[in-house]
Amino acid sequence: MNKEKNFVSAVVYVRNNEKEIDKFIEELNKVLKNNFLKYEIIFVNDCSTDKSVDVIKDATKNLDTASVSIINMSFYQGKEIAMNAGVDLSIGDFVYQFDTVLIDYDPKIIFDIYKKSLEGFDIVNAVPNKKRKTTSKLFYKIFNNHANLSYKIDTETFQIMSRRAINRIYTINKTVPYRKAIEAGSGLKMANFEYKITTNINYKIDKALQKERRKTAVNSLILFTDVSYKITLTLSLIMVALIIFTGCYTVFMFLSGVAIKGWTTTMLFLTLGFFGIFLIFTIIIKYLSIILNLVFKKTDFLVESIEKIK
Repeated sequence: MNKEKNFVSAVVYVRNNEKEIDKFIEELNKVLKNNFLKYEIIFVNDCSTDKSVDVIKDATKNLDTASVSIINMSFYQGKEIAMNAGVDLSIGDFVYQFDTVLIDYDPKIIFDIYKKSLEGFDIVNAVPNKKRKTTSKLFYKIFNNHANLSYKIDTETFQIMSRRAINRIYTINKTVPYRKAIEAGSGLKMANFEYKITTNINYKIDKALQKERRKTAVNSLILFTDVSYKITLTLSLIMVALIIFTGCYTVFMFLSGVAIKGWTTTMLFLTLGFFGIFLIFTIIIKYLSIILNLVFKKTDFLVESIEKIK
């Protein structure tokens, strides 16, 4: 069998996966070994509290064709930042990125999306043909409708990227807060590879991952869409309408001789005015805090150690 000569890297996110990681390593290595001459597997351990690292070491000790590394994050830093650390360490011409070690697909599609990338796509996403949760569906609908990106984003299980795509992304962004959005706006060709789910898996998401997912969703809507601008504009218009109404009401009350002269106008105007100002300042401050972290933060991630297994 003629194997691919391109060197590939597989970056795998690990967070308390001691029960699933063994099977994943077996399937992943089987596909890579059968199809590539040279490859590496990089596990990013995002401060797991179980025995995930011990299982990885035991499961990879007999892999004679793979270069294996484990990146141990200093503390829990979230999937986006942890995966950035893994991609930074990778040296492959093509880089697989596995956000989860749970397999609900035929492992052969791992090689299938590589073949798809050879058709001229720098980024290929493996997307399940299942219905998304209501919250995910709502997020992607809002994001895709309000983001000015070349491609629409979706829920993917894993992806492959060319080295050119990785270099492009790190050239246009100092840090990568949300990989999907950066990739969709990179100007490079992207494709989704839809697969049929072969195994129904009950995804038990870590609480820290759930919190990070919500935070990433909010930050992404602020950074990559005009949703916050439209909300601010709408609130400002409402505020203006209330002020006009208040002015008319105050004049009416004054002419009726009911209200104390100037008191109603002053109090209502100050109340609505300060409400609007503080609301707008809140959104602006949120913008500035995110931009400050992206532009001026010198350390993208903190690594405790890197273990070269093989």
